[in-house]
Amino acid sequence: MSKYDTLWRYIHESGKTQLVLTFDEIGQIVGVPLDHSFLKHKKELSDYGYAVVKISMKAQTVHFTKHQED
Repeated sequence: MSKYDTLWRYIHESGKTQLVLTFDEIGQIVGVPLDHSFLKHKKELSDYGYAVVKISMKAQTVHFTKHQED
């Protein structure tokens, strides 16, 4: 279990094909500010059917997308 499990569940339960969250929104969902450990843990999101497709440092956003079902 990682500190990002709450975020992964939030994204999965959204059911959206694409989702964009700000760093601040992610911090509110997780309960701690977004940090560099996110890069190590982002692969866990695949277990929930989603992937991180873009992290914008300038806009301070993370773009998520749902895996295509075959």
